[in-house]
Amino acid sequence: MALIKSVRGFTPEIGKDTFLAENATIIGDVVIGEGCSIWYGTILRGDVNSIRIGNGVNIQDGSVLHTLYQKFTIEIGDHVSIGHNVTIHGAKIENGALIGMGSVVLDDAVIGEGAIVAAGSVVLAKTRVEAGSIYAGVPARFVKKVDPEQAKEINQKIATNYHMYASWYTEEGNQV
Repeated sequence: MALIKSVRGFTPEIGKDTFLAENATIIGDVVIGEGCSIWYGTILRGDVNSIRIGNGVNIQDGSVLHTLYQKFTIEIGDHVSIGHNVTIHGAKIENGALIGMGSVVLDDAVIGEGAIVAAGSVVLAKTRVEAGSIYAGVPARFVKKVDPEQAKEINQKIATNYHMYASWYTEEGNQV
């Protein structure tokens, strides 16, 4: 069973139909929506500020989400995919965005709706990633706009697939 720990009077809230891997760690002021999946080795550390996660979000293996005391929270919209080994620190990720594997998103950055952050990118503090665009590199820079319908379709497919993958595990009784 995942480690769910209260800190400073805050206890994580987990939405129904949400899969938590056995070694996921959810601490403090964390609210997770419905139909999400939090995968193996993932840490959601809401000890110093809040983390709010929408519905249908998947946070893949080895990712770490943390905040900045009295400054920056994490807000993640609906149907967001956060790839393997991503670090998000005090940022906002809007609906339908995709954060590629191994990326880093720093304090007060905003990833726009339907945007894609390419694998291995570093989104610096205070960066605004435009809705419906692709950013890549270190530091992440604008690459191109994407067709909004195509981006939505791709990002939604990934989110839907992860909901399906989670169902394989929840059949075995690992669901909240």
